[in-house]
Amino acid sequence: MDIHVVQPGDSMYQLAQQYGVPMERLLQDNQLPNPSQLVVGQTIVVQYPELTHTVKAGDSLYSIAQMHSTTAVQLLRNNPSLQGRDLLYPGQVIVVKYASRPQGTLTVNAYAYPTIDRSLLRATLPYLSLLTPFTYRFDEEELIPLRDEALVNAALQSRVAPVLHLSNLDENERFSGELAHELLEDEDDQKELIEEIVRTAERRGYQWVDVDFEYLRAEDARAYARFLARLRRALAPGGRPLISALAPKTSADQPGRLYEGVDYHLIAQSVDHALLMTYDWGNLSGPPMAVAPLPEVRRVVEYALTEFTPSQLFLGVPNYGYDWPLPYRQGGRTRSLNNVEAVRLAWDRRAAIRYDEQAQAPWFRYVDGQGGEHEVWFEDARSIQAKVRLALDYGLYGIGVWNLDRPFPQGWTVVNAMAEIRSEM
Repeated sequence: MDIHVVQPGDSMYQLAQQYGVPMERLLQDNQLPNPSQLVVGQTIVVQYPELTHTVKAGDSLYSIAQMHSTTAVQLLRNNPSLQGRDLLYPGQVIVVKYASRPQGTLTVNAYAYPTIDRSLLRATLPYLSLLTPFTYRFDEEELIPLRDEALVNAALQSRVAPVLHLSNLDENERFSGELAHELLEDEDDQKELIEEIVRTAERRGYQWVDVDFEYLRAEDARAYARFLARLRRALAPGGRPLISALAPKTSADQPGRLYEGVDYHLIAQSVDHALLMTYDWGNLSGPPMAVAPLPEVRRVVEYALTEFTPSQLFLGVPNYGYDWPLPYRQGGRTRSLNNVEAVRLAWDRRAAIRYDEQAQAPWFRYVDGQGGEHEVWFEDARSIQAKVRLALDYGLYGIGVWNLDRPFPQGWTVVNAMAEIRSEM
C-alpha cells in the first residue's frame, strides 16, 4: 500500500498511470464523492492487487472464497465497492489478495448510535470484530432501555460480536460523576444492576460488555474498580469479556476531573480489556489542534503499559474532525465534521490541506462567505496509518473507533491493508 498526497495538476487518471494500477481500482479503494475534485494535500490510497477473480455466472462470494482459500468477509474488505453485499455480476473483477501483507493482528471495535445509516453500517461491518451500540444508561439499579435490536442483529448476522455499552450519562446526555457516585456507594444497587446487565446481555445476544464511567470523583476510584471486578465475575460464566473505557492518562497522579477517579493500576486487575480514549485533545471547547496528536497518544500508551499488558489494551481512534472560527474564543461556534466533509470543505473554499508531521494530522485554513477565517483539523489515510502502526508496534490487542456513524472509506481501507482483523465470534 502507498499513500499518495495530491499535488497541483494531479488527476485520478494520471495517478493510475503513475502507480500502474487500474483507475477503477483507485476509485473503488478510495470511494471519493467526486473523483474530479482533488484537493492539494488530500490523500489517495494506492493498493496493488496480487490475485484477482473475474466473476462468472453462478459465482458467489462464498464460492469465490472457497476457490481461493480465503473468506467471504475478506473479499468484502478487499472490495469496498461491494458495500458489504454479495451483489456480483459476470465480468466483475474481484480482488482476492493484495501484494501488501498485514503487519500484525488487531481486534477492531467501533461505536455506533442506534440511528446509524443502515447502508453505512452494512458497508463497514466487514472491517469489524466488535460493534458497540451507544449506550445503555442507568437509574439507580435499573438499566434504561436502548433501541439496539437492529444493530445487534446486524452484527450477529455478519459474525461481528456485539458489545453492551454502559455509561454514566444522565438525563441531559452528560457524563455524571454524581450518578456514578450514588451507584458506587450502594452495593445492593450494584448487585441488582449487574444482574440486569447479565440478563440483558443474555437476552439481547451481547457477547462482550464495555463500561464507560467518566468524570468520576477521586474518592470513588477504588469503589469503581471493585464494581468492575464484581461485574467481571458475573460475566465470566457466560464467557463475556469486560472492557473499561478510560480517560487518556499519562501518569498515576494526573490532576483533573476527567482523570482523578480512574486508577489504571486497580482497573487493570479488574477487567479483561481497557480502551484508551486517546482522542479529543482538539475539541469543541478548546483551541484548534489535532484531535489525537501522536506524541500525546504515545505518552498515554506508554504509561498504560506500566499497568496493563499489551494484550489488554485497545487504542482509541477518532473518526472525526473540528472546524474552529478564528481568532479562537472560548465558547466560540466550533463544529464537528466528518473526514469526508473536511476534504469537501477544503475543495469548496479552495484551501490546500497541510500535514503536521509532529502531530501526524492533516489541517487547513479557509475563509468563509462572510470573510471569517477558520482552522480545520481532521483525520486522513496518513494519520490513521500512524495510529494503527502505533497499536501494532506496541503489540496492543486492538483499536476502538469513535464512531462509526461518520463515513470514512479510506480509513477502513488502511486498517484492512495494515492488519489482519481478528474474529471474536
